[in-house]
Amino acid sequence: MRIGIYARVSTQDQQTLPLQMEAMRKYAASRSWTVICEVQDIRSGVAERKNRELLLKAARQREIDAILVWRLDRWGRSLADLIMTLKELSEIGVGFVSITEAIDLTTPTGRALAGMLSVFADFEREILRQRVKAGIAQARKNGGKHGRPRTAAQHTYKVKKLAEQGLSKAEIARRLDISRASVMRILSQQ
Repeated sequence: MRIGIYARVSTQDQQTLPLQMEAMRKYAASRSWTVICEVQDIRSGVAERKNRELLLKAARQREIDAILVWRLDRWGRSLADLIMTLKELSEIGVGFVSITEAIDLTTPTGRALAGMLSVFADFEREILRQRVKAGIAQARKNGGKHGRPRTAAQHTYKVKKLAEQGLSKAEIARRLDISRASVMRILSQQ
């Protein structure tokens, strides 16, 4: 099996990076797996991790059969991120192994676990969608406006003044840094 190894520490001064790499190399050797790539990130868990994205790209292109991590918290930025990436890996047929928690999604039992995680992720998304819809309905019921406020509407007075001066719609849009369609909408409301 071809695998990619992923290790992460939060800051430069943490000393666990060599520990993680050594443990994962030993684990891969014990299973007779071929390490195709080793990826390391020195970043906070919530920050964008470009090296992790490169590993995911390799997985999507089927250059590797599985991803090996030392611990789950080294991989996922959050529970939602962890579940979503594990679901994606499962869908494209790439395994995932966390050696500290003894989670191995390359086995039939592990794949069943991945399926259950996928069901919970879908359930969580559906609950969130229902809460958002309920919140929108309640806001509308109470007469509240929904969505982002129109930013071009703040320029109504300026748009009308510039139009009175004879400027074209395109020039007004450029000067106020709004779209030409917004200028046309404001002027049509006169």
